[in-house]
Amino acid sequence: MQAAKPVQGANPEQGRLVLAATPMGDIGDASARLREALATADVIAAEDTRRTRNLAAALDVTLTGRVVSFYDQVEVSRLPGLVAEVEQGRTVLLVTDAGMPSVSDPGYRLVAACVDAGLPVTCLPGPSAVTTALALSGLPVERFCFDGFPPRKPGQRRAWLETLVREPRAVVFFEAPHRLAACLADAVEVLGGERRAAVCRELTKTYEEVRRGTLAELADWAVEGARGEITVVLEGATAVATDPVDLVEEVERLVEEGTRLKDACAQVAESASRTSGAAVSKRELYDAVLEARRA
Repeated sequence: MQAAKPVQGANPEQGRLVLAATPMGDIGDASARLREALATADVIAAEDTRRTRNLAAALDVTLTGRVVSFYDQVEVSRLPGLVAEVEQGRTVLLVTDAGMPSVSDPGYRLVAACVDAGLPVTCLPGPSAVTTALALSGLPVERFCFDGFPPRKPGQRRAWLETLVREPRAVVFFEAPHRLAACLADAVEVLGGERRAAVCRELTKTYEEVRRGTLAELADWAVEGARGEITVVLEGATAVATDPVDLVEEVERLVEEGTRLKDACAQVAESASRTSGAAVSKRELYDAVLEARRA
């Protein structure tokens, strides 16, 4: 098997940090580059050392490097030592339990620390629950945003959902199975029951399941309970055009308070465009006000 190529532009004798995606369930998703990296890394920083050793055994790979734990509670304390390893010319491999490091998993602080120190950082692409769920959702996902895990407290979760009311991009997020029903019920109230979504469960594993439908349909399904790791894809909001006639009264209210007509039209048109997600013409609104006055 060929050795992994050095980072472009980096000194081959210099150390580096390598982020590697690991299988989410199906061991067959492990890449040849992941096998090579596990076998040759000087240091392996693992979210769960036992799971990483089990992964290596399943891949028939012998770990020759030192394996250290790198999970949320020890992430900050481990940074100086790992950065020092790279500075001393060693390859540090960062892996999490499943999927890509730094994506709702430990990693970004170590990446930032190495970048700040001017050290090479590279990545071995591979499995990701985010992109897998997007591809399976059956929704328009040409543009999307990832929002990690929703807030746990109901009030904060509803406030988060309010920010998605007019979000035009698809939104993908993770959710704990025991909170899924409550999250979807809140989504129905805040976003409306007709908004489409997909709930992806146990991706790439034996009991993989993808439920597609409206938020109302998915909320009813989730009441029975869901198990496993959950990834949700929410359809982006559709921009709704605002009829300038419906804004005339608001413009006239501003005019009565002393605002010039043109300034009032500009202010109301800008606010309506931001709220609806569809542009409102200042000229058309101005003409609608004049027409209403003539009528």
